[in-house]
Amino acid sequence: MLIPIEEHELLVFWVQLFVIVVLARSLGWLMRKIGLPTVIGELGAGLLLGPSVFKQVWPEGFEWFLHESESQSAALLAVGWVGVALLLVVTGFETDLGLIARLGKPAALVSAGSLIVPMIGGLIVGYLVPTTFLGEDADRLPFALFVALALSVSSLAVVAKILSELGLMRRDFGQITVAVGMANDVVGWLLLGVFTGLAASGEVNLLDVGKTIGGLLIFIAIAMTLGQRVVDAWLRQNRRSESDVTSALTVAIVTMLGFGVVTQWLGVEAVLGAFVAGVVLHRSRFQNEHVLESIEGMTYAFFAPVFFASAGLRVDLSSLQSREALVWTGIIIAVAIVAKFIGAYAGGRSAGISQRGSLALGAGLNARGALEIVIATVGAAVGVFNTTAFTVIVLVPVVTSVFASIGLRMVVRDFAGTPDEVERLEREVALAKNLVVRSSRLLVPSRGRPGSISAASVLHMAWPEEAAATILSLGPGAHDFEVEPLMNVFWNRDVEHRRLRTTEIADAIIAESALGFGVIGMGVDEPDAVQPTVDGGFVISELVDEVLSRAKIPVVLVRRARNLGPRGLPAAFGRALVPVAGTPSSRAATEVAFNISSHLGTEVVLSHIVDRAGDDESVLAGILPRRGSANSGTSAREIGDAILQKSTEMAQELGVEAKTAVRTGHSTAEEVLSMVTEIEADLVVMGANLRRLNNRPFLGHTVEQVLARTDATVVLVLVPFDL
Repeated sequence: MLIPIEEHELLVFWVQLFVIVVLARSLGWLMRKIGLPTVIGELGAGLLLGPSVFKQVWPEGFEWFLHESESQSAALLAVGWVGVALLLVVTGFETDLGLIARLGKPAALVSAGSLIVPMIGGLIVGYLVPTTFLGEDADRLPFALFVALALSVSSLAVVAKILSELGLMRRDFGQITVAVGMANDVVGWLLLGVFTGLAASGEVNLLDVGKTIGGLLIFIAIAMTLGQRVVDAWLRQNRRSESDVTSALTVAIVTMLGFGVVTQWLGVEAVLGAFVAGVVLHRSRFQNEHVLESIEGMTYAFFAPVFFASAGLRVDLSSLQSREALVWTGIIIAVAIVAKFIGAYAGGRSAGISQRGSLALGAGLNARGALEIVIATVGAAVGVFNTTAFTVIVLVPVVTSVFASIGLRMVVRDFAGTPDEVERLEREVALAKNLVVRSSRLLVPSRGRPGSISAASVLHMAWPEEAAATILSLGPGAHDFEVEPLMNVFWNRDVEHRRLRTTEIADAIIAESALGFGVIGMGVDEPDAVQPTVDGGFVISELVDEVLSRAKIPVVLVRRARNLGPRGLPAAFGRALVPVAGTPSSRAATEVAFNISSHLGTEVVLSHIVDRAGDDESVLAGILPRRGSANSGTSAREIGDAILQKSTEMAQELGVEAKTAVRTGHSTAEEVLSMVTEIEADLVVMGANLRRLNNRPFLGHTVEQVLARTDATVVLVLVPFDL
């Protein structure tokens, strides 16, 4: 039966939320302004609003604001726990299991070092600390074990927040830190159950511990297999019904809650289930790309500040007034920081991690949080800790999290990482800036014709290896198509093949493309490759025309060179011509061309055409000699130079040296065709807005003429106009 909160308590609850969020966000903003993570300000807000400051300044106001009420305290803590669960979902989204698997040995060694060394340090301190810290009738062994546990575990939630705010989550040591933080949380909760049983009854129930460990392993195995399939099916249905981000967000929240229920039932923290939920949700190929933004927004703006501030609310520095208490508080905090740092650093160095990387691990893993507060609360409940010991243990995560934030920032300053890591991070940054060439899944429809092999080849050369591909055999004879040559194109890439026996081919392509794909790759086969229409529209083929008229994601069309024969493919492209115009579709074309070049070594020529009647000047900078004199169109060429400069900078980011050309002529199409001949290009990459006129695609006169009249391979990168 639900017990309603009294009107006054409800008022206080809303005031608490208002004051906590305003102060936490304000101090967090201030910390960011001085170059520190917002979590420091959020923890500091709790200290200011707690008994350490607020109670001393205005006792009556503090009593009204935080008076002892079980229902009200439970409501505030519930909001905080929802916040940390959402934060762990975000962490799961940003966790790369493949990268962690490659870093498995370092993660294992760092986990061992970061747990064992501070555990030993905590045991020593627990036996040396004066009896004035022990609870009434408490034995020394349970007390020492609780202290050791509190000093040895890290907080996955706080670690994730710090790494995310400092932009370090994707670093190698960042992923190791997340993996180790997860291991710390699991071990911490298991040991807490063991130590609590020892303190309460004087014995340990190994059967219960074994059940928890076994249940946790079974849960993770089921979550990553059956759970993944259920989530995939649910998100796939959302995609098919064209549901908005709210539907996908519902899947994320329900998955988080369901997994949290299971892990809490197993005796492990519910937020661990939330972390696994984030990993499963991120792995789904049908995930809505805007879900993470939605979760991050509400978490960082409201829920997370409440959680971190709530930690500070429990700290009462007034209980540490004696000199002995202050000295031992300093010793305990120092041991917590130094032992954790040494253990993580030693584990990193023994695994072959660089000195700076190991220092970063030592600093980052010092962050502690909710688990330490739970340990302190349980320790006090079973009579192991008195008020002084409780305050010290609660103070540990506050101080160590501040140290982790500042220390990590100092350690990683000017630390780029290993050459392989730098290359990976630069590639990720470049992909994040791209409009079309990203790591989302590729869709290649095929009717068993050579053109689909051409399209697959271009996509394979231009898209990163982590972009998985789906080959969709379509048509009444789909089961008779030879698919092995097409599968072989995507070597060293995650690729699946599906067959659909259907006559509604365009409908099938559009329906499939809505299931989380980033691009459609289609081949154009002669003789139905180019069919200009009298009304100014443009039809490539009946099928392609229908797909283009309905596509909601970018489409890459590939028309093979005309001198290759019915099934021939070029071994490599020698020189590519890329007309650029400074538009998003033009940028998308350069992305494709540059990535092909970085894969094959293709020479790229960027050209900007100034379509100006009466000016027959032609300038191919660095390729062809200058013809005529520059008497007009100077400003237009300056604009062209600026556009080419931007494209050149993008090429340099990918390690591609691009030549540039500015050309002025009567017709853009004529100039492009002329340049293809002059520079002997065997590849033309063009971008175009995929506009619809009267429910038909319209690509423009230039694209029509180039496709119809050049013999070189043509790649059209078509971006929907309404995207």
